[in-house]
Amino acid sequence: MNKLIIVVGPTAIGKTAKAIELAQHFECEIISADSRQFYKEMTIGTAVPSVEELSMAKHHFIQHISIQDDYSVGQFEREALTLLDDLFQKNQTQIMVGGSGLYIDAIAQGLDNFPEVNEEIKKNVQHNYNQYGLIYLQNELKNRDLSFYTEIEKDNPQTLQNPQRMMRYVCVCMAENKPYSTYLKKEKTVRNFETIYIGLTAEREIIYDRINQRVDLMVNNGLLKEAENLYPYKSNNALQTVGYRELFDFFDGKFSLEEAIEEIKKNTRRFAKRQLTWFKRNESTQWFDSSVSINSIIEHIEKL
Repeated sequence: MNKLIIVVGPTAIGKTAKAIELAQHFECEIISADSRQFYKEMTIGTAVPSVEELSMAKHHFIQHISIQDDYSVGQFEREALTLLDDLFQKNQTQIMVGGSGLYIDAIAQGLDNFPEVNEEIKKNVQHNYNQYGLIYLQNELKNRDLSFYTEIEKDNPQTLQNPQRMMRYVCVCMAENKPYSTYLKKEKTVRNFETIYIGLTAEREIIYDRINQRVDLMVNNGLLKEAENLYPYKSNNALQTVGYRELFDFFDGKFSLEEAIEEIKKNTRRFAKRQLTWFKRNESTQWFDSSVSINSIIEHIEKL
């Protein structure tokens, strides 16, 4: 039986290193499910694996598109499943790693059947969000799908603070003027592989310390220059993300550089918290402390 080992966890927890060790042990390849690392122009701010790490195991979906490209989770699902079919011909065990829960769920469980959203709607929603903030998105979703909004508010309230997720919900509602919940899938998708979820975590203070250290390292490695080069494209959807938005605000005079860096750390901590909330919904995930030896994880996998 084909097996897809999926390594999940919050940002900066060490997923890449563990995935490489697993790929080396099982002599297989790695599919990245980190949507921020898809873009070739975004290297430092997305913590793309280093040249050395990429040489230790073959990776897919790392910097394979441009910030100018329109790329959806549906495209990723189709391309990754096609690739997996090929990879499973060579080895019945493969690895997926990343922190983008929606993209991981698309591969493991399948996507709901959402309508196509045209560019005009996306741009209009983005413009209104830029002008009015999260309250615009929250009110739109509440007005267009109150039951779905209430469900989020009860079960996963942090999602209401996630602009990318909220823009997606609102855009889908606007596409055919129907509530988002009408598109949600009722039947589980059958895949030709078994999924094994490995979660990495640590005490909150350790996660936050790792995040702070990573942000400082990014700044030292040239994040400011990278963001400056991307500033002309700051309205692109790909750049509506932590690590870049805050520096764009610095360039616009809204923050000092020190304040912008602190904002990056704060927003990355919030992002990590949302990631953990998402991944901990999956009861089949076996969680390990990030400091655990790879042998313990391999032993768990081989017992299954």
